[in-house]
Amino acid sequence: MIARFKDLCLDATNPLALGAFWARMLDADVADAGDDDTRVDPRSARSNAESIWVNKVPEPRVGKTRVHLDLRLADADPAALLADGARLVREPAGDETWWVLDDPEGNEFCAFPAREGTRPGPFELVVDSTDPMAQAIWWAGVVGGTVEHESTTSSVVGASGFPWDYWVFVGVPEPKTVKNRLHWDVDLVDPEPMALIAAGATVLHEPSAQSRWWVLADPEGNEFCAFAPRPTG
Repeated sequence: MIARFKDLCLDATNPLALGAFWARMLDADVADAGDDDTRVDPRSARSNAESIWVNKVPEPRVGKTRVHLDLRLADADPAALLADGARLVREPAGDETWWVLDDPEGNEFCAFPAREGTRPGPFELVVDSTDPMAQAIWWAGVVGGTVEHESTTSSVVGASGFPWDYWVFVGVPEPKTVKNRLHWDVDLVDPEPMALIAAGATVLHEPSAQSRWWVLADPEGNEFCAFAPRPTG
């Protein structure tokens, strides 16, 4: 294991408004993270890894949503989410059992009906991939866990620090072309990301005076931030 899953970050042109929206979706509190950023902390969270940092960026969202959350509803349909500001993109069709919704800045997510024995809220992190098996294997090599394969998807289960049931990589025909609006962070085991780079990660930005983390990309170009262990003692 090279790293541990840390949390999610969501780009926003209006972090206060978008953070408030996701707080309603996830029954969460909103914290001021400084520099116009906010943080969404679900009240029923089992760890800090369920927090979502909403970070201000100047550019609006463009392109397809390639990273999204799947939510389990508290009810049989997403009426409550729609009343709280979500927009319906697509009704269930064919064998689908989920609704596709989006937030006020156009970030799509999926909502599944309530199911006995499950709790409302996120249960999957989903990433579009041109080679889902290779992606799942690569990330399991970084954060541990086991890989499960289906016809067009591969999932990582039991990754270190991962707070939800499945980390799903879904096969799509098109490659990534623009920056992901939603990305994840990891905590490194070692002080520097040399093992990640040796495994195939690409360095996009080194730490700076304003940040103590590396911005990296995985083999399909998905951005993620890697944090060195905090000093102890």
